Amino acid sequence: MNLEIFKDTDKLSLALAEWITSLIEETLTHKNSFGFVLSGGNTPKKLNLLLASSPYKERIDWKKIHVFWGDERAVPFEDERNNARMAFDTLLNKVDIPGNQIHIMDTSLTPEQAAVEYGESLFEFFGTDVLPDQTFDLVLLGMGDDGHTLSLFPGMPVIHEEKLWVTSFFLKAQNMYRITLTKNIVNHSNHIVFIISGSEKANALHQVLVGEKNPDLYPSQVIIPTQGELHFFVDEAAASKLNA
Repeated sequence: MNLEIFKDTDKLSLALAEWITSLIEETLTHKNSFGFVLSGGNTPKKLNLLLASSPYKERIDWKKIHVFWGDERAVPFEDERNNARMAFDTLLNKVDIPGNQIHIMDTSLTPEQAAVEYGESLFEFFGTDVLPDQTFDLVLLGMGDDGHTLSLFPGMPVIHEEKLWVTSFFLKAQNMYRITLTKNIVNHSNHIVFIISGSEKANALHQVLVGEKNPDLYPSQVIIPTQGELHFFVDEAAASKLNA
């Protein structure tokens, strides 16, 4: 696990934009495509805007990028809470990426149908319905102040899902359905990066990194790469309790 701490979200986002761009450049020297899983939430917005601007926009060969999402709220695309809409507004509408390489979780379907269809699109992309040793090239993850990541919320059975790559469920605390990748498909990725900012995340980050193993309470603890790299890019506010 690699932990990098930055003064604020601006410096964090700049460093991560450079890191991601360099990773894409290097990967595409020996692969023909790059599978990139985006994160929802507020923290990635600055990062997305940077990737959509110079010099990063020009350095990335967008025609070789396949974009996916880690999770989605089962709300219409037009809803400002929709993760895909946020990504289009801050990144995808600003770069020259083929539309058929943008793989959204289709919230015009029922949550169950959307999860099944997304799973099938992953089978097609990876060319198998058996979990590959290596899945995505890069997965960006956020973390909530309750320690959740993706839509793996404390106390929910989805934390321990072993068979499905994608699933949906009703989250009573938010009175909405969620669609999410599960831990195994993410853990088989080449690079996993948590991007975390804000003092409200400090306790959860401390528990996830140095607390006792209790993924039912802090689901981010189930993110353990099988063969890839795990990175935490965090600001000083989020890291404030790590040395306490």
